[in-house]
Amino acid sequence: MMLNALLLFHSMVRWAVLGTLLYSIYRAYMGYTRKLSFTKGDDSLRHWTAITAHIQLMLGIVLYTQSPNAKFSLHATGTTGHITQPFFFGVLHLLLMVTAIVIITIGSAAAKRKVTDADKFKTMLIWFGIALLVIFIAIPWPFSPLAQRPYLRSF
Repeated sequence: MMLNALLLFHSMVRWAVLGTLLYSIYRAYMGYTRKLSFTKGDDSLRHWTAITAHIQLMLGIVLYTQSPNAKFSLHATGTTGHITQPFFFGVLHLLLMVTAIVIITIGSAAAKRKVTDADKFKTMLIWFGIALLVIFIAIPWPFSPLAQRPYLRSF
């Protein structure tokens, strides 16, 4: 029961991460291309994007230690030749998502330290964009050839 609740919460927070990341990228693009001022709201968005990603990381770490599908396994392919779920969740998903969150963290910290508004927006746009690409690869979408999960889990 607790595992199902964690999976549901992890699935819900995924959308918060994607939402804040997409909106941050949109704001960074608009700010950079239109030469806008980097406002307190932009700075808060940068900060909350990183916090949301870190919350998701903590949920993922708890799931990694509790879920039978997320145990480390170097057996990448099963008898059918497809990637096994233990390999996907225990290796690929874990490494790619940790990498994405490191990229978000570096991008957030770098943007915070930039002097000009254009550099802040450009830094967010580049780093958050790369992180979003990595996340899109690592999410077990219902249409993914690597591992499939529903858009939103239920109990």
